[in-house]
Amino acid sequence: MSKTWKFSVTKKIQMKKNDLFKSTKSSEIVLTELMLPSHTNFSGKIHGGFILSLMDKAAFTAASKFCGRYCVTASVNRVDFLNPIEVGELVTLKAKINYVGRSSMVVGIRVLSQNLQTGKQKHCNSSYFSMVAKDENGLSCQVPGLIISDRNDLRRFLRSIEHIDNRKNRKAAYDQANFVPENYKEALKGYNVKMEL
Repeated sequence: MSKTWKFSVTKKIQMKKNDLFKSTKSSEIVLTELMLPSHTNFSGKIHGGFILSLMDKAAFTAASKFCGRYCVTASVNRVDFLNPIEVGELVTLKAKINYVGRSSMVVGIRVLSQNLQTGKQKHCNSSYFSMVAKDENGLSCQVPGLIISDRNDLRRFLRSIEHIDNRKNRKAAYDQANFVPENYKEALKGYNVKMEL
C-alpha cells in the first residue's frame, strides 16, 4: 500500500474520531424473494430490471439500517449479470456497508439464486451502490464512522476508496470543458469506430 493510501485512510479516521462508529455487521441485511412468471423478460428468464429494483431496495435497507436515516441512491457501480435466473428460483440478496464518507455510504450487494428442487445455488451478480443519507429537510447529513474488524472489511473499504478515486479521475479526464478530441485519435485505432469530427 502506498503512503498516499495510508494517509487518506488515516485522515478519514481522524476526522471521525469523536463520531459514533458502527460495525459492518450492523448494516447487514438479507432479502429473499421467489421468482414469479410476472418477473420474466421476453426470453422467459427473470428480467434484469426487476433484479436491479431488488438490489436498490437492499441497498436502501442496509444504508438506512446503518445510519438510521432516509437514504437515496447516488450511483450504481458496474453490474454484470453472470448467470440467468429462472422462474421458481429463490433469489437471495445479501447487502452490507463497505465504505462510509461524510454523508455517503457504499453498499456491497451479492445476488444468489437457488433451485428449490435441487438446492443448487448460483452467484448471479454483485454490485456496489453509493447511497447518501438525508435529514428531515432533504439535505445530506453525517453518517456514523465504520469499524473495520477483519481483512475482508478492510479489503472492501480500500476497494471502495480506489473506485471513488478512479471515478473522480475519469470525470476530470473527460470533462466537457477540457476535452480535446484530437488527443484521442490514436487511442481509437483498432476499435470499430470512424471519427468524422
